[in-house]
Amino acid sequence: MPIAKRYLNNPILLPLKSHSWEAEEVFNGCPVKDGGKIHLLYRAMSNKKNIFGAEMNVSSIGYAIGKFQKPFTNRRQLIKPGDDWDKYGCEDPRATKMDGKYYIFYTALSRYPFTADGIKVGVGVTRDFRTVEKHQVTTFNSKAMALFPEKINGQYAAILTANTDQPPAKIALAFFNEEKEIWSKRFWNNWYKNIDKYKINFNQPESDHIEMGAAPIRVKEGWLLVYSHIRNYFRGNPTFEIRAVLLDAKNPAKIIGRSDSALLVPEESYEIYGKVPKIVFPSGAFIEGDNLHVYYGAADTVCCAARFILSDVVKDLLATPETAFSLKRYEKNPIIKPNPKHPWEAKATFNAGAIYEGGKFHILYRAMSADNTSVLGYASSQDGLTIDERLPQPVYIPREDIEKKGVPGGNSGCEDPRLIKFDNRIYMLYTAFNGVTPPGVAITSIDRDDFLARRWNWEKPELISAAGKDDKDAVLFPEKIRGKYYIIHRLNNGLDIHYRDDLNFTRNELSEETGWIEPRPGKFDSRKIGINGAPIKTKYGWLALYHGVSDEDGSYRFGALLLDLENPEEILARTENHIFEPVKDYEKNGQVHNVVFSCGSVLKDGTIFIYYGGADTTLSVATVSLKKLLAELRHSCRACFW
Repeated sequence: MPIAKRYLNNPILLPLKSHSWEAEEVFNGCPVKDGGKIHLLYRAMSNKKNIFGAEMNVSSIGYAIGKFQKPFTNRRQLIKPGDDWDKYGCEDPRATKMDGKYYIFYTALSRYPFTADGIKVGVGVTRDFRTVEKHQVTTFNSKAMALFPEKINGQYAAILTANTDQPPAKIALAFFNEEKEIWSKRFWNNWYKNIDKYKINFNQPESDHIEMGAAPIRVKEGWLLVYSHIRNYFRGNPTFEIRAVLLDAKNPAKIIGRSDSALLVPEESYEIYGKVPKIVFPSGAFIEGDNLHVYYGAADTVCCAARFILSDVVKDLLATPETAFSLKRYEKNPIIKPNPKHPWEAKATFNAGAIYEGGKFHILYRAMSADNTSVLGYASSQDGLTIDERLPQPVYIPREDIEKKGVPGGNSGCEDPRLIKFDNRIYMLYTAFNGVTPPGVAITSIDRDDFLARRWNWEKPELISAAGKDDKDAVLFPEKIRGKYYIIHRLNNGLDIHYRDDLNFTRNELSEETGWIEPRPGKFDSRKIGINGAPIKTKYGWLALYHGVSDEDGSYRFGALLLDLENPEEILARTENHIFEPVKDYEKNGQVHNVVFSCGSVLKDGTIFIYYGGADTTLSVATVSLKKLLAELRHSCRACFW
């Protein structure tokens, strides 16, 4: 999903203590672009008032006017409670201009304490944002309604969310032959009886909640709808996301493009802290050139906005597995499969480190026996794709207590090797696991000449991660940076970076958790992340591939990072979308389903060869042009000038 560029002047609207009607919160703003001006409608929350005997904060609809990324001024209360059907509050306006009129739909509250049957939709119609004609619209529990900005097949068209407080919520369409049907009780009573006929099928999980966001925007490809998707809403610990879909131009009930990634999730302090923490809620949008501007409420406290490249958004929504950017699989994958004739590699052969030396690709792969002991096997290739040699015996086996089997039949051994050469030695970092204590990072090395001659004289391994800590997926940068050795490793669920003067770990271990790079809610890497192979040096920065696991489906996917050459702690870019995911049967079915996992990449003649395990069972290879991957990363780069 394209990168979100939040407005520099966020929050764009703050509560105003001198106005009692908007003294507490101002949020969920909806812009209406009118030439060089922007009319802003927003939900305003008053200080405590006595309303029909109840002490409560009351919502009304505020109005302000401004210009693009300039302060909004002339703030005043535009729509306030007064009728029986909205006497306890007017919330969350969505405004559309049609035929010289502005239709401002809002949530109308008629009961307190609030109940589902007292939450409906109202509308205010105005030509000048001064005189407003109000109507009750729906007759059932509903929120978040907006009019399409033009007729569809000769009819007025609206989109709304029904049953918001009587889940499951349904985003649905309504069509009207004339304006007065918009607030016709007869129309809505009949409509609600047949609601499933009008709903848009978002196919959200039962644990999730959806709600219409901004009024639909016409783009060349169809109708762009920005909406709210709340993951795990009914399970606890919800994640609020802003997402988008493309609807068919003539039949907007049909979704023609979508992405499972969020446009925006709570990340900034003003989105995380407020009246209701960790909320971003879309309430309006407009297009200016190739920019999509999305307005949203943050933490139910302030109004904010973010900008996206429209063409990138549309491209992402229309992407298919065939058209989306992806590494290219070798057509003869898997390149290494378990060998039942060799007990040490009879169960699985996967997760390989790789290095190019002496005119060959050298591959050290993790192999598992029937009793779940992991050792390392060796294979080589001239072209990086076809295996020319595969040794009949393992080249590295468990030797120390940190990796010897502690539980009969349990997982143990030497796992997931990553290789790098310094001077005339090849260093290997791997995961050491005995099945009793948490897995840790071990380091060993071998003389380059011995390695090439198949003399497996490995140094005694050292555990370099803190004892008792779940630490793995460690890799060295391939050269010193500012005189230091840099190491990336995964402690718990995120990536940490560590630097040191030497590779002698007898004096101290890897650093404690720093939270350098963390999982991202709402994206393919929302649960945990780990580094793949050694970073690759380019003129633009260090290119590092990594894997991410999704909270949504538990699948492993690849992403990419670009790190500053002189200060690799500085992240220049991180792909918003995955660049590789399980698709083939050998990636989806095996010891662990839906896994692609890499420990080694080699850059050769402008092509990156990525060796990866599929479903923790077999080893495969994929390739990508360095130039193309850097171009893809550029879309996510906050500080690149190339």
